[in-house]
Amino acid sequence: MRYAFFLILFFSFSVSAQKVDVLLIGVSHNYGNYPEQDFSGIYTKIKKFKPTAFFGEFLSKKDEQNVMDYWCKKENLMRLEILKKNRDIAEDALPRTIDSLKKLVIDNPKDYRLKTDLAHAHYLNQDVANGHYQFWQVFDYLQKSPDVELEDYVNKILSPKLDTVGRSMKRLKTSEYAFIAFPMMQELKIEELIAMDCQDYDLNWGASWGAFDAKFNVFKKDTAAVFRNELKANLNVIQKGFEKYDGIEKNSKNVTEWLNTDEAARISASGDFYLSEMYTMKNFPKEEMLSKIHWWMMRNKAMCDNVVNQARARGAKQVVVLAGANHRKYMQDLFEKMPDVTVRNINEFK
Repeated sequence: MRYAFFLILFFSFSVSAQKVDVLLIGVSHNYGNYPEQDFSGIYTKIKKFKPTAFFGEFLSKKDEQNVMDYWCKKENLMRLEILKKNRDIAEDALPRTIDSLKKLVIDNPKDYRLKTDLAHAHYLNQDVANGHYQFWQVFDYLQKSPDVELEDYVNKILSPKLDTVGRSMKRLKTSEYAFIAFPMMQELKIEELIAMDCQDYDLNWGASWGAFDAKFNVFKKDTAAVFRNELKANLNVIQKGFEKYDGIEKNSKNVTEWLNTDEAARISASGDFYLSEMYTMKNFPKEEMLSKIHWWMMRNKAMCDNVVNQARARGAKQVVVLAGANHRKYMQDLFEKMPDVTVRNINEFK
């Protein structure tokens, strides 16, 4: 018994002490409206980094089941109902069905019907991340090699034309996963995208946002000349920042690299949190703003914890993390404070 205790203690210590090297990439959730992007530099850096795991902004199956409501819960449940009607699989049969399909896909990598079946099973298992990974492989193949029979099968089993909102199959086609994560995972033969998102605080975030907006709308109605001039100057700074942001998105072939700069992070943050200089203005709803910031930071901290805990549990020492650009600076600062964790900004990695 004593030996078993020390063995457990040693194992726990060794897991917690495992070093994790994170290559962090702040991304756009929609590359569809940009000029054709040049991802070659990012691909080169990812391959040089030699990751053994990729993490994406999705909920795990457990969290998807336990979080009662968040911004796209309704849409995910709608997808689930559609796919059950297309072809239902009993919940207790899903694990062995997925394991069987995974083996068949490995043995028959060119069989895109099997990949469609595996995508369907993952979606039913509320593993949207890996449902998307399999669906993207089928979609990518059809873009390069049109096949009417396969497309009909995909429509019958997955109904992608009905999945158009939330973290949908439609959104996937122009996302960071279609252009960065999945092509690299396929080339590096990484078979699973690990979910790292957290939506535990989404309702708190929404409530604090609503409370802030209500008071901010009153705050803006102050007619004092000094106030009007100060507010206008600050809002002009924010507006000029977003004009630059929009210009880069409309003209650059390397939007992702720019999204990972501190300048882009400051501009992006000003959209949600305004400027810190405004917090001392008379009657500015500072308490409500700090509440917004608190819940935003709680989500980012949880995502960082999810990455590190899962990487250690899986023995993955070098991991790529893709998160919306609005998260990047906050997550980078949090990773830097975590013991035995190294984080690299994609622009800093040579």
